[in-house]
Amino acid sequence: MGDTRKTYGPLELVEGCWVVGDSHRPDGCWVEFRTEGMARHASGTEDELIPWSRVMLGIGVQIGRGTKGSGYQGELGLTGILGGLRGPFQGRGGGHLSMTLRHPYEDRKLTFDRHAEWYKPTHILLLAELMTQTVATGDAHRLGDADWLEWAVGRLALVTSWPIGRQPTAVVQAALKD
Repeated sequence: MGDTRKTYGPLELVEGCWVVGDSHRPDGCWVEFRTEGMARHASGTEDELIPWSRVMLGIGVQIGRGTKGSGYQGELGLTGILGGLRGPFQGRGGGHLSMTLRHPYEDRKLTFDRHAEWYKPTHILLLAELMTQTVATGDAHRLGDADWLEWAVGRLALVTSWPIGRQPTAVVQAALKD
């Protein structure tokens, strides 16, 4: 039987709920997208819940700890590359979702463990752009709607070319048009 998992970069559908990171790893950490917000899990317990209404400006995705923070919301650092290749580093390391929260205002990074599989750089870039556009339009809560996110990810999965320059914004906008 083939692999029936639904994934898009570090985003994975698990038992009807979308999570960022490897939620199957014992003592791992991941971020769960729920109706009420993002719940970060660490070592099998829920660490915190951030309501969607607190998220402002967008959500960045960085794979590989120590990325410097370029102008792009989606980044793949050296350890992010090595963690997806066969060999001693496969499945090691992780990443984080970066965001600015309101009430109180603060910058946050929610860490997660990576899957052993390779993440396509296009998926990382477009996932970050999807989350940023969704937050910017005031619809952050839609990220907690498993059906909507499945539809959106399904549309983005059809994109096979590398978007350059300002194209990630246009690619996501075009993919989400009805």
